[in-house]
Amino acid sequence: MTPAAVALPAAIVTQPVLPWWLLGVVGVALLAFTAWRVVAERGDRRLLRSWVRRLVVVALLLVVAVRPGVPGGSAQASVAALNVFFVVDTTSSIAAEDWDGDRPRLEGVRADVDAIAGELAGARFSLISFDSTAVLRTPLTDDAAAVVTAAAVMNQEITYYSGGSSITEASDLLAERLQEARDADPERANVVYYLGDGEQTSDEPVGSFAAAAGDVDGGAVLGYGTSAGGRMKVFDGYGDAYSSTEYIKDRTQPGEPDALSVIDEDALRTVAAELGVDYLHRDADTGVEAVVADARDGAVASDEGRAEAVVDLYWIAAVPLFLLALLEVGLVARALADIRVRPRRDDGPGARRGPAGAAAPPSGRTPS
Repeated sequence: MTPAAVALPAAIVTQPVLPWWLLGVVGVALLAFTAWRVVAERGDRRLLRSWVRRLVVVALLLVVAVRPGVPGGSAQASVAALNVFFVVDTTSSIAAEDWDGDRPRLEGVRADVDAIAGELAGARFSLISFDSTAVLRTPLTDDAAAVVTAAAVMNQEITYYSGGSSITEASDLLAERLQEARDADPERANVVYYLGDGEQTSDEPVGSFAAAAGDVDGGAVLGYGTSAGGRMKVFDGYGDAYSSTEYIKDRTQPGEPDALSVIDEDALRTVAAELGVDYLHRDADTGVEAVVADARDGAVASDEGRAEAVVDLYWIAAVPLFLLALLEVGLVARALADIRVRPRRDDGPGARRGPAGAAAPPSGRTPS
């Protein structure tokens, strides 16, 4: 692992490739040796130039190893560093038939959970649903398919058990799960997608998501439904709502007509403001690009995981280092070539030659 960056004056930071103690020992040893050779060879101009050049090479190499730089913004976060929480309204109103014509809103919710999970592949996902109570359907998991499947089989609450619900019913459970995720890994960002219609049917005052907001790093509130409203089928807990032919009645009206559920976008915008995220009204003709772009492209990160990017400056030293190293290699290669072609002393012009051009032994001696 690369040692942590160390701050220096004048906004310079370093990211050494070796631990500081090891870099210091190696650097001092190399600098001391080359400096000693410079002093030792000061009487020979050619050798003096060579050792001065090597001293400069060592100094530049140490600068490169220290990796100096200047802060240059925030590093892009990874999708793999995200916790994605889906908070889904499963009250009877989520079955209102005003999605893509006369389809239940729940179809749009399921499709969007699937699409967001696909766009943020590699993240960890959790699914929370709420009606009269909040339920953790899927804890944080790397298995996106498990969350998508859980959403696909999720139905509205059983109509006969419905006693009114609050749009903030899941606030405490969400805050608890967000805090647990933050404590387990502070560097992972928490992204929350709240999917609902904003219709408050409880007589209790509307609560708040303020307790959860501190651990929310991104996401969106997605609104489903129309101002004209839609009818809702009765769900008895068996099969699914599609198998029913009976609609929920509005018993407060004369003649008990079919009840209509109307989206409350003001309430949804309030939830979005409390969570610190954007609100988007959803329809079947548009995708989820607008609400996943930041998370997918790395613009969402936790405070702990948001690392400052550094603009490297080591290349300024690396360029002359490369040129000097190239020069040194060239000089060494030339010296080696000179050694190979230089004639031996006994091969001079006056040397006597024996058979096949070999030098003859000195006069008066015979070879042993």
